[in-house]
Amino acid sequence: MPFKKISLSSQQIPPVSRLLTHNLTPDPIAKSPGSFMKLLHESPSLQRRARLLDSSAHFSYVMPLPLPFPFRIDFPDDVQDKKGFIEAWLGHKEALELVETEKVSASTEKEEGAIQLRKFTSDERIQERQLLGLSPACLKDCFPALDTGDALDVIGSPLLTAKNSLKDDKPKENNESDRFSTLAGQEILDILSGHTILASFPENAPEEGYAPWSLRYSGHQFGQWAGQLGDGRAISILEVANAESPTGAYEMQLKGAGRTPFSRSADGLAVVRSSVREYLCAEAMHALGVPTTRSLALTHLPTLPVLRERVEKAAIVTRVAPSFIRIGSFQALNPPEQMFFLGGGQQSADLDALRILGEYTAKHVLRLDVEEGKPWAKALLMDCARRNALMVAGWQVYGFMHGVINTDNVSIMGLTIDYGPFAFMDVYDSAHICNHSDDTGRYSFKLQPTMIIFALRALLSALAPVIGAENSTGAAAAAAWHKDIAEEDLSAWTKDGLSIQQEMESYIMTEFLNEYNKLMRKRLGLRTEREDDFKEIIEPFLGILEQRELDYSAAFRALSRFTPQLLQSAYSLQFEMFLQSLDATSQCAKPDESTEAPAELWRRWLQKFADRIEEEADEWKEHDVDWLKAREKYMLSANPRFVLRQWVLEEVIKKVEADVVSGRRVLAKVLQLQMASRPFDSWGAEDQEIGEEISDEEGNSGLWWQNEGLLGPHPHFRVMVRIK
Repeated sequence: MPFKKISLSSQQIPPVSRLLTHNLTPDPIAKSPGSFMKLLHESPSLQRRARLLDSSAHFSYVMPLPLPFPFRIDFPDDVQDKKGFIEAWLGHKEALELVETEKVSASTEKEEGAIQLRKFTSDERIQERQLLGLSPACLKDCFPALDTGDALDVIGSPLLTAKNSLKDDKPKENNESDRFSTLAGQEILDILSGHTILASFPENAPEEGYAPWSLRYSGHQFGQWAGQLGDGRAISILEVANAESPTGAYEMQLKGAGRTPFSRSADGLAVVRSSVREYLCAEAMHALGVPTTRSLALTHLPTLPVLRERVEKAAIVTRVAPSFIRIGSFQALNPPEQMFFLGGGQQSADLDALRILGEYTAKHVLRLDVEEGKPWAKALLMDCARRNALMVAGWQVYGFMHGVINTDNVSIMGLTIDYGPFAFMDVYDSAHICNHSDDTGRYSFKLQPTMIIFALRALLSALAPVIGAENSTGAAAAAAWHKDIAEEDLSAWTKDGLSIQQEMESYIMTEFLNEYNKLMRKRLGLRTEREDDFKEIIEPFLGILEQRELDYSAAFRALSRFTPQLLQSAYSLQFEMFLQSLDATSQCAKPDESTEAPAELWRRWLQKFADRIEEEADEWKEHDVDWLKAREKYMLSANPRFVLRQWVLEEVIKKVEADVVSGRRVLAKVLQLQMASRPFDSWGAEDQEIGEEISDEEGNSGLWWQNEGLLGPHPHFRVMVRIK
């Protein structure tokens, strides 16, 4: 049954009892949406000043406002009160004007007591804005009823040609239905670019309502305590009810939408380059089956300059998750140490705020099966440990390197979050470091599971006194649970809570190894489980890849073509060709630096692999005709043909930066059709001979991937080669 399409401003938000901003504690400078509106009129700069929030606060209300920072203000010569002038200048740009518009699309029937959102903007928000991307997969999974109007038409059909071919973009008739469609598309652009704000400021109930917010959190960065961090350039704008979500809702967050109280000395902005990377990678990770935040949209602010190593153009990525709460959210409320410096530092602990966050997370985010009034802290810790163990197993199996696994970048839900200097493995190197600023290799590929354990230790440290207290009483920590408790008792509870560290770490490793081996067996086309698979099959295979400097993903894809009969003497020529296909996954395979010839090295491992395959013949008995062909198909479905390589990202970014109109069609192609969102499909002449012409869906031959020599030297791996 198709969904009735609803405009973005009319989406159904969850019940008030489940909203983050109605369960957690706001920054005391604006304790409600009503007082936040008052602040915007009287002292709007407060929401953007770098400062330490009160120790009880979990978040701060803040409006999206993408502007250069430091603010570029031309003071009149006769201005005496510069501070007042700044407040007025900002106030005129705040979204305080109610937008009265025609009906965009159908609206939902609001439940009694449900919050009715309205649109707000400012006449001085004149920033040019363009829609670069909209993810059909994210729309389908997270917002199936969202009316996007003509947004996808504006982007244009996915196309890999470098030239601006718009022959299919025909003008529409200006009738009423198209007009409504256009309004829905314009609303998508206006809201997701930070131009228009969704909020509710009821005059008769100032303590109620709804407004955008940014989360407070702290964390360890490269192993060192960094104090308060928080959403320095991310602002959550909306929660949309969805029964299919793990939390019953999906949260929309704008990354790059301007300064917040957590921006320190930064501008709160993002550039096209970093935004394209996150937009594509989040959806690529989801398609691989790795837990992740999602990407809904990418907008461009072409007239907003952003100073990085060079002057770049601003962009905003709309990312989506059931929740953006992190391990650092808990650390902020029970930190390992205090500190203070200009614009930042770390507050003292607030153990009741810790309880409030924990209860909300256990009940509404993780939805733990815990009876009312029963202990929740240990269950929360172990569930977070399990989720992150499964996540990092997916990273290791598919060769993903995060680059910055600081504790503030680790999701409480076990989602891959904050795509910064990430990379997918090219030539296999277990010690590879994808972050150039990681001088010590702390976040190298092989150490990623260890760094997740470090993050979970930090969560345990924050929750330890609650765990100990609940162990002591057998009940959930009550309001003001730590008041009037002797210091020695609190220390004893903390020590008791910390005593489960080994149990937690053993649990993480067990969950990680089980998931890792399960996923690796699938990549190897193995259906049954043997205890020695890692030692006898998986580890030696990775060793050969590393020794021979072979491409990680392409080698798995090539292995899909292997059958045990290739080891028979009658198939010696085919076996040699198969080995050549493996070596062809690298442009720099070592000739021979081992004591063993490459063919013998492979033959020894392939014999064990062949024996393991033939052991499972009965598992494929439903495929009587050609079970090996069925097995090959199964293996191909677990080994991606397309991997989001660095050079692919660089080429897409270059196209988008050079020309938005054609570039966003390239972006759409890489996101949607048989690429990032369908990585396991065969495409790009995988089964054709070199030199055969490739045509896209519009009949344009000679794609720019091929024209610019980016498809590589081998027919099986044209999109999977190492770029030196």
